[in-house]
Amino acid sequence: MDVSEGGVTVSVPTASGGGEGAADDVFFNATQELNRDLTVATLAAFREREPRAASYLDAMTASGIRGVRAADAGWDVTMADVDADAVELATSNLARNGLDGEVVARDANSLLHDHDRVLDVVDIDPFGSPMPFADAAFANARNLVCVTATDTAPLCGAHFESGVRKYSATPRNTNYHAEMGLRILLGALARTAARYDVGVTPILSHVSDHYVRTYLELDHRATDANAAVEQVGHVYHCQQCLSRDHEYGLVAAPRAECPRCGGHQVLTAGPLWLGPAHEEAFAASVREQLTREMGEASQAFHLLQTIEGELHEPTHYDQHRLYSQWGEPAVGMEEFLDQLRDAGLRASRTHFGGTTFKTDGGLAEVEAAVL
Repeated sequence: MDVSEGGVTVSVPTASGGGEGAADDVFFNATQELNRDLTVATLAAFREREPRAASYLDAMTASGIRGVRAADAGWDVTMADVDADAVELATSNLARNGLDGEVVARDANSLLHDHDRVLDVVDIDPFGSPMPFADAAFANARNLVCVTATDTAPLCGAHFESGVRKYSATPRNTNYHAEMGLRILLGALARTAARYDVGVTPILSHVSDHYVRTYLELDHRATDANAAVEQVGHVYHCQQCLSRDHEYGLVAAPRAECPRCGGHQVLTAGPLWLGPAHEEAFAASVREQLTREMGEASQAFHLLQTIEGELHEPTHYDQHRLYSQWGEPAVGMEEFLDQLRDAGLRASRTHFGGTTFKTDGGLAEVEAAVL
């Protein structure tokens, strides 16, 4: 069947759809339109940031829809897939839109290690964990690496052993599990890049519809790699009172008891990324690149607007969960945030949920401000 998206029309297998998992034929996920809209807008914003960036690799292209949209936006596109049917379909989808580009039957790692190619932007969007492709991407990309992870259960600690194996970290299934997954992923990517003397700066990240997506700007000096590793550390989370703190460094110092309630159910998570997961100005510039042709432009606009205002604290709270813990009825979110600000705390909504917020205050300060 034909799918029109973002100003292009492509053919996709009729048997494919928006569900979880891969189809028997070339995979196409209709529910990832938001991801693709944001990718195209991010590429446009990044080109203004780095005008020399011209080449784009869609490393697991499948139907080719992401690569076709990038080519339509003026990028020098290479699309790769190990599936011969995918290569044929992606090639025809480029042609039917009158676009130039190269489609190759290559494994992503093999292609990335082909030093005859200059790759300014590398997009890794596999089924499951992106970590098998991270080394090759950071060793060979020049400006930007875009990464999607769909294995959110291992990342957030719901599938603990799998998370440990894949990300060489201790993920914990907390009430801020979506952000836990994002920061476990960022920490693993930063440590991988550092092996190649590459520093990463997350300029945009979000968690949407059971996947994590991040865009990492690269700097190719050992000092930049060191600076990125310095943004990695651990979170200590009390399961009893929900308080948490964090510290930087690759060596954990587990807490014997919670400093707030004295409980002995304190979880250690990490190594994970503690630094900013986005840049406010870049999120705003991506928002300006959204167009009417994008089917998820409205959702993308509001998502970016929330991310732009989000504080950089490494964890967030759920307001309803806190009021339940306190045995009190919850007030409206705006009233709640105003109470925190009136008490001298910084506070913001987050994109992780409608009742989630970040603050630079500790849990005791939050409780004192609103009760």
